[in-house]
Amino acid sequence: MRADPLSGLDTDNDGTVDLAEAKKAAAALFDRLDINHEGTLDRREVGRHLSAKEFAAADVDNDKTLTKDEYLTIVEQRFKAADTDNDGTLTGKELQTKAGRAFLRLLK
Repeated sequence: MRADPLSGLDTDNDGTVDLAEAKKAAAALFDRLDINHEGTLDRREVGRHLSAKEFAAADVDNDKTLTKDEYLTIVEQRFKAADTDNDGTLTGKELQTKAGRAFLRLLK
């Protein structure tokens, strides 16, 4: 049996994840990954959450690190890609798509 993709993300228990819930989870993960507490993540700190290519694309200022804003921007982009019905929320079904799984990698 597959784990519930909404587990730990659906903080208001409405059966979906909205962008605010997603950004809150992503910000908390960013803080945990920022092991040197510099306010940025380097490629090593990001680890499995982004591939090298994805990291480079998210690093809009090309400084080889991601700020929290840069990280949250890619979270929002992936959220919108996974929101196939454009209703502003993600269901468990949407999170099981390829876009949904790519989105979840940024949060867990």
